[in-house]
Amino acid sequence: PLAAAAVADAGRPDADKARDADRKPAEMLAFAQVQPGQTVVDYFPGRGYFTRLFSAAVGPQGSVYAAAPQVWVDKLKGKPLPPPVSAEPGRANVHETVSAASLNVPVKADLVWTSQNYHDIRIWGGAAATAELNKAVFDALKPGGRYIVLDHAAQPGLDEAGMAKLHRIDEALVKKEVLAAGFVLDGESQVLRNPKDDRGAQVFETGIRAHTDQFILRFRKP
Repeated sequence: PLAAAAVADAGRPDADKARDADRKPAEMLAFAQVQPGQTVVDYFPGRGYFTRLFSAAVGPQGSVYAAAPQVWVDKLKGKPLPPPVSAEPGRANVHETVSAASLNVPVKADLVWTSQNYHDIRIWGGAAATAELNKAVFDALKPGGRYIVLDHAAQPGLDEAGMAKLHRIDEALVKKEVLAAGFVLDGESQVLRNPKDDRGAQVFETGIRAHTDQFILRFRKP
C-alpha cells in the first residue's frame, strides 16, 4: 500500500509516470524496504525520478537527501543541475546536497539508493572512486541500514574499456567492491531483468534504451 500510494502521488510529473512501466517503482520501493519517517539518500538523483517517490513514501516525518556527486557537477562545467525537487510543492522533506568524499548528509541514513549510476563513478574514477563511494555510504548509514545498487548488467568480466563504451558493469564486480567496504549482501531482485538483452549493446542505443537487463542488489551495514 505504501509503495502504491507513493507511485500514485499527484505531485509526480507526467514525464516520471511515463517511465513507470519500465522502471517498476512500486516493486523498487518494496525491495528497498522504504518506510514512513525514514532518512533516505538518493545518490546521483538525475532529474529526481526516485527522489519524488522516496519523498512521498517517507512522508513529512521523513527526509530525502538528493546527493549529487561532485564529479558530476564538475562534468557539467558550469551548466546548472536539474531543477531542485525541493522547490516543488509538497516536497519540503527533500534536501539537495553535493557529495565528494562523504555523502554530506547531517544525520545517519536508513537507506542509500543509487540507480543506473554506479558504473559512471567507476568509469570516471576507477576502482578508487567506487571504493571511496562505498566507504562514504557505509559511514552515512545507521547500523542495519541498507544500500541498494541498481545498474545495467554487463557480460561477466567486462573490462574498463568495455564499461566506458557500453555504460554497463559486471554485477559480480559490484558485489566484490561493496562487500569489501564491510557490507553484507541482503537481497537481490530480478524484477528488471531482460533476457532478450544480450548485454553487448551500449545502453543508449535505440531499441535497448530503457529495456536493458538490470540487476538490483541490496546490501546491509552490520
